[in-house]
Amino acid sequence: MTTFLDDPLFEEKLIACRRQLHQYPELAYGEKETTKAIKNWLSDAGVDMLPLPLETGVLAVIRGANPGPVICLRTDIDALPIQEATGLAFASKIPGKMHACGHDFHTASILGATLLLNERKEELEGTVKIIFQPAEESGSGALKVIESGVLDDVQAIFGMHDMPNLPTGTIGIKSGPLMAAVDTFTIDIEGIGTHAAAPETGIDSIVVASHIITALQSIVSRNISPLDSAVISVTRLESGNTWNVLPQTAQMEGTVRTFREKVRDRIPEQMKRIVEGVAAGFGAKGSLHYTKLGPALMNDAKLTDWAVSSAKSSGLQVITPTPSFAGEDFAEYNRKIPGAFFFMGVSGNSDLHHPDLIIDEKAILPSAKFFANLAVDMLKKVKDL
Repeated sequence: MTTFLDDPLFEEKLIACRRQLHQYPELAYGEKETTKAIKNWLSDAGVDMLPLPLETGVLAVIRGANPGPVICLRTDIDALPIQEATGLAFASKIPGKMHACGHDFHTASILGATLLLNERKEELEGTVKIIFQPAEESGSGALKVIESGVLDDVQAIFGMHDMPNLPTGTIGIKSGPLMAAVDTFTIDIEGIGTHAAAPETGIDSIVVASHIITALQSIVSRNISPLDSAVISVTRLESGNTWNVLPQTAQMEGTVRTFREKVRDRIPEQMKRIVEGVAAGFGAKGSLHYTKLGPALMNDAKLTDWAVSSAKSSGLQVITPTPSFAGEDFAEYNRKIPGAFFFMGVSGNSDLHHPDLIIDEKAILPSAKFFANLAVDMLKKVKDL
């Protein structure tokens, strides 16, 4: 009997799945057609599925011939609100939406791994759950899956992200911090509005905001150890509505990225002191509104170490990646379940979230093979965790 691995058309089939997803991208919590497509592909291959009490997303399961641990492979399925500019024949047909983060690649790869594993049930010493997770880009999809309880019996979880700056055939594997904690903030400035020709009669909120933006950078350069890492970025500044009036108010918005909780916990107080102090120095009022979103993604040391042999046996070149300040809600799983997350090389032409991003589809099959081999290997090893 011909297996998927022996089928010379298997790679083409996975690429076709990826292209279908790419043409019809859907945003977080709206992945209804994506969910239907995944269910159809799994059903056609005879893969069992479990109920998932969410409007979108799919939970597949492969039970081995022998009892043992339960592990999970996770992928994400949502797209971004970006107008595609690749010019590809299979470019997005949905205006203003694009798989600019590679979740279509992730889904096709893990779909391939699922199909391969379903043919290797006799080798499995336990159970593999595969979660096709909605709403990663919103930062809350993983939390919804966790709250549903469908992964309560999982003892180890694995996932990946495509990396355009890594060549096809390479995989980044690293223990400890891999992706940053994500926080957001809003700063409101209240001065005194006045005619632009008489600035001395008011308090210029734009000048105050400018000094605060500059001062915030001293937190990273002077309040955080050079051995630690952090990013504070102001990404939006709004003030005023005409050319001859100094506006009374200004508002800024931005993000903070960190790897260590100790550093993460210190930054809001330092920002508050600068915002209020600089504003007060100009006679204005400044207020900070700070929200912690997702935690840093921390890879389990044992699982990461064990994954190296699975990658090498799958023909991938293992490298030690540079941690990314981007966020990833896979980190939410790691708060409850030991896990490992990997960077998969795809020889991209641009960075993630760029409207002209094109990735190498030849990376799909090696990724599928790796995750299938990883699942087989990990079921044998996680019994010792």
